[in-house]
Amino acid sequence: MTHADKDDSSPSRGHTPRPSRRAVVAGSALAVAAAAVPAVASAATPAARGASAGAAGPVTRTTAGLITGEKAGRTLVFRGVPYAQPPTGELRFSSPRPPRPWHGVRDATRFAPPSYQTVMPGSSEDSLYANVWTPGLSGSRPVLVYIHGGGWFVGAGSHPLYDGLRPAERGDMVVITFNYRLGAFGWGLHEGLADPATGSFANWGLQDQAALLRWVRANAAAFGGDPDNITVCGTSAGGSSAWQLSLLPEMRSVIRRIVPISAAHAWAPAVGLTAADATETYERIAHRLGTTVPGLRGADAAAIKDAWEALFSGPPDSRPSASGREYQGPVVDGRWMPAFDHERPSPKVPVFSVHTRTEGSFFTGPGSPTPTPTPTDEAQLRAAVRACLLKGTPEVSDALTERCLADYRAAAAADGLADDPLTLLTEIWGDSLFRRPVVRFAERHARIGTSPLYVMDFAHPVRPPHFGTPHEATSRFLFGTHRLPEEAPVYGDGPLERRISDTFIDLVASFARGETPTAPGAPAWPVFAPGRPSTLVLGGPDVARITDLPKLRQLRFWDEAGWGPRI
Repeated sequence: MTHADKDDSSPSRGHTPRPSRRAVVAGSALAVAAAAVPAVASAATPAARGASAGAAGPVTRTTAGLITGEKAGRTLVFRGVPYAQPPTGELRFSSPRPPRPWHGVRDATRFAPPSYQTVMPGSSEDSLYANVWTPGLSGSRPVLVYIHGGGWFVGAGSHPLYDGLRPAERGDMVVITFNYRLGAFGWGLHEGLADPATGSFANWGLQDQAALLRWVRANAAAFGGDPDNITVCGTSAGGSSAWQLSLLPEMRSVIRRIVPISAAHAWAPAVGLTAADATETYERIAHRLGTTVPGLRGADAAAIKDAWEALFSGPPDSRPSASGREYQGPVVDGRWMPAFDHERPSPKVPVFSVHTRTEGSFFTGPGSPTPTPTPTDEAQLRAAVRACLLKGTPEVSDALTERCLADYRAAAAADGLADDPLTLLTEIWGDSLFRRPVVRFAERHARIGTSPLYVMDFAHPVRPPHFGTPHEATSRFLFGTHRLPEEAPVYGDGPLERRISDTFIDLVASFARGETPTAPGAPAWPVFAPGRPSTLVLGGPDVARITDLPKLRQLRFWDEAGWGPRI
């Protein structure tokens, strides 16, 4: 990877620690991709990005000043556009502030650094920037805002997987990606960190996302977009955020519809910290660094990050915190996260819900971000399943482990599916934190929701030695980046894959225009109705077809065993 330029005055750039085991192997949707794909174009220093530039490329005026981008074929691209002030110094752990205006024409041809993290090189606390792809600066196109995944602690909107050129061009949309605060700097809670201006003291990454959407609303017209037609899409942690943002009262006039993909819906103890555990975590970090919790605003960023990662390393049952066992996502704070998703109403906007056929093969296949030995016998399989179950409950009995395996074997036999150890573990892993909640939330919306919801099962298989349709396979096809040389050997780049990608883009683009999702390569798609053929399966030789939801028998275990939230 090419490292971004460094500004030694920033504590987050002055030290590059050895990555902790948790940071490298944590179960995030982007950790593997970030390590495997060459870095994006090197980011300029803050001073260079703020300097006046010539107007050789397209120029437009944002609310903070003029920017110049560049042409990429028929598409215009603006990179590294500030949507908030750098959350550094006194603004660390504070609500995002609007960007400071500038004079002259700001260069917007290079990506900003990723938000501060261990996995992606060149990261920085100074990272609250957006990237915009648009077919033109005039007109009033639908706007698609994409929130990257990465387990709330890695990733960036500038990652090559999320190049917005293809969906902007084919879908005639304005496509926007961006960074938000991660890890200890973005997804915790402590009243000692209350912002004196806003009173907020938690979920700074979610606050960043809301600030980005306000910025998009104010600036969409400058990029040829319709400020009253904004669709929010995201994968994994980003899909969870899209769902949560749509429930915020102040976002109801901003977000018109959402596309949550493989959403990692937040709940404790698996996918979020309790308020008490989050509070204790920051107190432990402050004690370790010899300061107070408010004093963390002036502490070394690398030391904060290392201390956070150390507290969430190792098996969940050996950590000081009882929650945040798989991810440290949003914390219930009474403001930005009034309650966990299963305790809140269903979104009132139209929903295009996506999950992959085998979410778990991202985690159990080659290159997994949580590498574990492939189980080859019954004892190894039981141990691996027990470890999976421990993510959602403090104790796992032998009886619960045996029941889980028995139920999955029975479902495999009834549906004619494989039941070898690796396949069983893969299904259990992916269903527990992803497919089961996504499906159950869709079913709940069909019962109580007031807006249309469409369900897609993305089922295009990857190539050996990879297997199934892993978590995050979707982003390659939504953005057309399955064609990248680093991706094609796994995801394919033949005529079939290109048709699948075009169909996915067409479906999302029509949805973003306010229509029923349609595409030349897809059948008519009805609103989701449990028990009826109303799921669109995308992938395989048929490209797209309407069926019943597949593999429903597997999900009964989680409901009957009482593991995870009741949805």
